[in-house]
Amino acid sequence: MAAGSRWLRSCCSLLRRSLPVVASVRRRCLSGVSGRWHQVVGVGLGVSLCAVPIAEQQNVISLSNDALIKRAVSLVTDSTSTLLSQTTYALIEALTEYTKAVYTLVSLYKQYANLLGKMNSEEVDAVWQVVIGARVDVRTKQEEYLRLESSWMTALRLSEMAAEAAYQSGADQASVSARSHIQLVKSQVQEVRQLSQKAETKLAEAQTEELIKAQGEDSSLPEGILGSSEAGEDPYLRED
Repeated sequence: MAAGSRWLRSCCSLLRRSLPVVASVRRRCLSGVSGRWHQVVGVGLGVSLCAVPIAEQQNVISLSNDALIKRAVSLVTDSTSTLLSQTTYALIEALTEYTKAVYTLVSLYKQYANLLGKMNSEEVDAVWQVVIGARVDVRTKQEEYLRLESSWMTALRLSEMAAEAAYQSGADQASVSARSHIQLVKSQVQEVRQLSQKAETKLAEAQTEELIKAQGEDSSLPEGILGSSEAGEDPYLRED
C-alpha cells in the first residue's frame, strides 16, 4: 500500500515536469503555423491586388463626350466630302459632254448657213434633219447636267453644314479640310461652267448669222423651216 502511494506521487511529479515542455512545444508549433499563414495570406492578397485592372487615364479621356463628338463629326466631314467629290466629278463630266454637243451644233449651223443657196430643197431638208438631231442631243445633255447640278448643290450644302459642325465642336482640322475641299470643287465647277457658257454664246451667234442668211434664201428652204421674220422668231429654236 505504501509502495503504491510512492509510485503515484512519482508519476505526478514527472507529469508536472513534462507539462511546461509540452506547452512550450505547442506554443512553438502554433507560432510557426501562424507565421506561415500570415505569409500565405500576404502573398495571396498581393496577387489579388495585382490582378485588379487599373483603367488608364488616357482611356477615360478618349471616352469623354467632347472626344466622341469630335470623332463623329470628323466621320461626317469625310462622308460629305466623298459625296461632294463624286457629284462634282459627275457634274463636270456632264457639263463637258453638254459643251461638246453645243459646239457640234454650232458647227452644223455654220455649215448649213454656208450651203444655203447651193442645195436643192431635198438636200436642205436632209441637212436640216441632222441639225434637228444635234439640237435634241444638246437638250438631252442639258437636262442631264441640270439634274446632276441639283445633286451637286445638295452635296455642297451638306459639306458646308458638316464643316460648320466641325468648327462648332472644336474639330478644327476637320473643319479646315472640309472648307478647303469645298473651295476646290467650286473653282473646278466654275471653270467648266465658263466653258459651257462660252459655247452657248457661240451657238447664239451662229444661230443669228444663219437666220440672216436664211432670210435671204427663202426660196431654198423647205416649207415650215423659216418662221415669221416679222414676229422676230428664230426658226432654229422652234419645237420640232
